[in-house]
Amino acid sequence: MNIRRFFGKSSREALTIVRQELGDDAVILSNRAVAGGNEIMAFREVEMNALVDANSAHTASEPSEATPWLLLLNKNVSEEHQSVTAKTMETSANVSNLQQTFNHDVDAHKNLQSHKSNVATSKQMVWMLKEMRNMRNVIESQLATIAWGNIQQRDPIKSEVLSNLLAARFSPALSRYLAEKLPLNLDSKKAQAWVKYILSKNLNTIENEAEILDQGGVFALIGPTGVGKTTTTAKLAARYVMKHGTQNLGLITTDAYRVGGHEQLRIYGKILGVVVYAVKDETDLALALNELKNKHTILIDTVGVSQRDRMVAEQIALLSSSNAPIKKLLCLNATNTGETLTDVISAYKGKGLDGCIITKLDEAVTIGNTLDVIIREKLKLYYTADGQRVPEDINLANKIALIDLALNSKSPANRPFEFLDEELPFVMGQASNANHISQLAEI
Repeated sequence: MNIRRFFGKSSREALTIVRQELGDDAVILSNRAVAGGNEIMAFREVEMNALVDANSAHTASEPSEATPWLLLLNKNVSEEHQSVTAKTMETSANVSNLQQTFNHDVDAHKNLQSHKSNVATSKQMVWMLKEMRNMRNVIESQLATIAWGNIQQRDPIKSEVLSNLLAARFSPALSRYLAEKLPLNLDSKKAQAWVKYILSKNLNTIENEAEILDQGGVFALIGPTGVGKTTTTAKLAARYVMKHGTQNLGLITTDAYRVGGHEQLRIYGKILGVVVYAVKDETDLALALNELKNKHTILIDTVGVSQRDRMVAEQIALLSSSNAPIKKLLCLNATNTGETLTDVISAYKGKGLDGCIITKLDEAVTIGNTLDVIIREKLKLYYTADGQRVPEDINLANKIALIDLALNSKSPANRPFEFLDEELPFVMGQASNANHISQLAEI
């Protein structure tokens, strides 16, 4: 059977190449993301049929759709086992002959050769087990693809829900989970309402600003460079001043690396009438916090670095060194991919995150990926920021509005990245091998 690999910049492009090369009846073995795009392993259906026919005589039972694949796997395992057994027996015979023929010195040489033979046999067994696991993954993916193809025909509402979630850029894992848990006998409108309800129950937001503006405390805004931490800090400071005045607000910046980094916050502080403290290390931070210990609310603007920079760990250590409890709010760029946002959260999690803020909401075409990550990581969402105006362009997170925005964003920019109905089974077949999403509430 001639299994071929196809590569495309996206899953859709790779599938198009498969159709061009192998035709509409091509059998997809796997569809996975790789560096730079998607890789698909596939072969012609006629080759699979010939292979199945050649092995069909080995069973007397009536096979199901998956049986030929399983028979092929069992046959391969059996043949490998027989091969290993034969080689082991041959080795034993050779050992016996050597024992009868050679003296003590040659026996030592024989033992060495026997050891090498056993090592080779062990390696062969490891290889065989690896091949068995790979074949099992291929079979599971293939069966999942067939299953989702059947679901499309049998339950078009589930297919519609799945398509909508993927188009909104929710992950295949979450989309598949919700589609599978969708209650029976719902029409399109009720199914959409159910999905919104479940997503809203699992999107954790603050009820009002009392948790930050009225309750007070020390809050540090953290995140990669360019995510909008300084502007967001200024927006929060302005909201506090509008409600409580300038007397009990403190501002600190740790951005001593970027040229003019601390000056930006100083300008905002001057406009608001609040002094800004610039700190470089743990000693400076301790002195600044001690100076501001009588303030009701303290906002810290941190230096932005790549999530893969070692300075992230140093920054988390700096914030954790203080005797005063500092709540860390991670700024998440709504224009980033789900994979990038997950990487950011993993890097900045440190000893824990107290919440997050979505920034650049106005620049994002779709936000399903952002909500997906926040739900999966069980973060509390405080605010959303959608512009540069201070303090207008920041709002308390409204979960209902955000989910509506995610599911109803329609733009010509989305179309090249949307999956066709006939492509969904392949996507879901691959998603079946992905890590399962943790149990959601209210299901």
